[in-house]
Amino acid sequence: MALVTGGNGGIGLGMAQAMAEAGADIAIWGTNAAKNATARAQLEACGGRVLALECNVAEEAEVEAGFAETLRVLGRVDGCFANAGVSGGRSGPFVDRTVEDWDRVLDINLRGAFLTFRAAARHMKARAEAGDKGGVLVGTASLAAIEGAARNEHYGASKGGMTAMVRALAVELARYGVRSNSILPGWIETDMTARATNDPEFAGNVLPRVPMRRWGTGADFGGIAVYLMSGASAFHTGDTFVIDGGYALY
Repeated sequence: MALVTGGNGGIGLGMAQAMAEAGADIAIWGTNAAKNATARAQLEACGGRVLALECNVAEEAEVEAGFAETLRVLGRVDGCFANAGVSGGRSGPFVDRTVEDWDRVLDINLRGAFLTFRAAARHMKARAEAGDKGGVLVGTASLAAIEGAARNEHYGASKGGMTAMVRALAVELARYGVRSNSILPGWIETDMTARATNDPEFAGNVLPRVPMRRWGTGADFGGIAVYLMSGASAFHTGDTFVIDGGYALY
C-alpha cells in the first residue's frame, strides 16, 4: 500500500497511477477536494482500493489525523511518497525576499515532508519491532537542490533540505528495513509549472537545453515509483534519482 501526498495531479498522480496499475492500494492526500475526487476515480479504475483525503501537510494535526485515517481504512503503509509541494511563486531578487515568502515555501516543501515522513517512520519502525520489517520513503525534490536556483533560493533550500533529510533517514532507518530515496525532477508539465512551460519565450530558452526536447510528464515518474516500491530495489537506499530528460547535463 502506498501513500502519495500531492497525489491528485502531476508527478504525484503519475506515480500513484503506475503503482495502482501494478496492483497497489493507494492513498492520496491533497488540499483540493475536486482534484482529489477526479484522481480517485482515475485510480479506482485500476481495480485496487483508493483513499483520497484533504490534508495540508504543513499542519501537524492534519498529517497525524490523515495518517491515522489512512491506517484505519487501508490497514498499513508500505511506501510513503512525500510529494506535496509549492513553487517559489513570482521569483524576485534574494535581497527583496520576505520572511513570509520564505516560510510559505519551507513550511509546505520541507516541514510538510518532515511531518509526513515522521508519521510513516513511526509506523514502519513499530511494525519492524513487531517482526514485520520493511518500508519505503521517497521524497520529491528538484534539480534546484543541486543547481544554483537564482531568485529561487527559498525553493532550492527546501529541496536541498529534502535530499539531506532523505539521506539521513536512509542511514537511521536501515536497521528497520526501511529504504529512503529522493527524486529530482527537471522541468515537468504540471499545474505548478504551467505559467512557465506555457510561456513561448520561456520554452524557447529552456527546451533547447533539454536533450529529449520535451517537457516531462507525470507519467514519466511511474517507473521509478514502481521500482522503489518493489523488491527490485531491496538494496537501494540513500540515492537521488535525477529525472530531467538530460537537462542537468548541459
